[in-house]
Amino acid sequence: MRHIEYMMKKLKETENEVKYLSGTNKDDMVNSPAHYNKAGIETIDMIESVTGDGFEAYLQGNILKYLCRYKYKNGAEDLEKAKWYLNRLIKTIGENKDGI
Repeated sequence: MRHIEYMMKKLKETENEVKYLSGTNKDDMVNSPAHYNKAGIETIDMIESVTGDGFEAYLQGNILKYLCRYKYKNGAEDLEKAKWYLNRLIKTIGENKDGI
């Protein structure tokens, strides 16, 4: 990830955390759930750093999990989560293809 992209991501995370802590923003259970962002570290970023080549398989597993359970658990929210993981997989594949 390029430095500017990283800094923009961190800025957005900080803004979301401030909104969440101030009570002005309801917790976004799809894009940035508070329980996955402690001390400014997104759990997904940590998982990516430790899984290496296995990260794509991790993303695929989560896509399937949310697609399979949406009818029985959280409905549209699970479909949004599957979409989030699919978008992350698309981005990851694009980064790997471009050698970034």
